[in-house]
Amino acid sequence: MLHSLAMWLMTQSPELGFFRVFNYITFRAVMSTLTALIIGLLAGPAVIRKLTAMKVGQAVRQDGPQTHLIKTGTPTMGGVLILLAIGVSTLLWMDLSNRFVWLVLLVTLGFGAIGWADDYRKVVYRDPNGMRSRDKYFWQTLIGVAAAFYLAFAVSGKSNAAVWHLFVEWLRSGMTMPLPPASDLIVPFFKSVSYPLGVVGFIVLSYLVIVGSSNAVNLTDGADGLAIMPVVMVGSSLGVFAYVAGNAVYSKYLLFPFIPGTGELLIFVGAMVGAGLAFLWFNAYPAQVFMGDVGALALGGALGTIAVIVRQEIVLAIMGGVFVAETVSVMIQVTYFKYTKKKYGVGKRIFKMAPLHHHFEQLGVKESQVVVRFWIVTMILCLVGLASLKLR
Repeated sequence: MLHSLAMWLMTQSPELGFFRVFNYITFRAVMSTLTALIIGLLAGPAVIRKLTAMKVGQAVRQDGPQTHLIKTGTPTMGGVLILLAIGVSTLLWMDLSNRFVWLVLLVTLGFGAIGWADDYRKVVYRDPNGMRSRDKYFWQTLIGVAAAFYLAFAVSGKSNAAVWHLFVEWLRSGMTMPLPPASDLIVPFFKSVSYPLGVVGFIVLSYLVIVGSSNAVNLTDGADGLAIMPVVMVGSSLGVFAYVAGNAVYSKYLLFPFIPGTGELLIFVGAMVGAGLAFLWFNAYPAQVFMGDVGALALGGALGTIAVIVRQEIVLAIMGGVFVAETVSVMIQVTYFKYTKKKYGVGKRIFKMAPLHHHFEQLGVKESQVVVRFWIVTMILCLVGLASLKLR
């Protein structure tokens, strides 16, 4: 919005040339971060008071760590604060004509709406399980498939007109036309290793990345400050990839596909970082508010969508290793429990409790120690992911 206003003012009054600074993505990204941070810090106390007045307190699992029982009643659904800061800041500083930012915003708000419905069931009916899994996955699938289908053509098309042209050509080919190389799956740390996916393969992989990332962040959000800081770090790192992919010079030098428009994602990433840091101010141990599914599902969906756009799905799995480990621990625990119950009549567990952070808590590690150590691991993994920019 401010970008469009600045460009209009320059056309009306040439002496206002200093507004050219709004053309620089890096400037607007910094301002987006600061704007979201200020909005989050200023609105945080009011949002927490409102949630407290609405009595939307967290329903804690009775089979969880006993130390978590004191958190019962702590306001949840604090993710609305994050989404508010991200939405306002992004709209203020983005180029309103950028299709990729709009898509990420829509996916983020869509998953946030699903999380809101899930949280509402939890806080109104005091049901820790919330929304039925099949209902949640249905809406996640609907949004994930829609985004993946659009991106299958948008990554290679330089405009919506080009996207439509590619789609029509794909239909005319009997849905057998291969996608341009820009949509290939890139293998990090190798100079020229990539795999063509085809439209169906691209859609399936993108759907798994978007929905999987959303649920992975949601599973990780089980301790004070645990999920939000890795989201900030992984998001910041993906912003670097977005900037490189959207710059013709840098992408050519670093052997990345040039995808016009992705650099503008840095505005959204900046807003996510600012909003995340502001939320951490209130979510740090002992937490005054929890983000709830409304925040976790939305942020995870945003990370997955950005990774698909900049063609860094594998790098996302590396940098988001904490999210992956949390998800895998749940899958292993559930699968092994069902298998042993069916075979022996009694379900057995590999971990003391899943997700993984609860396992360490049950071993006697303090919650704050688990959180900080997971942050450190994420920082290391993000550095490994960023190293793939040059180590090829």
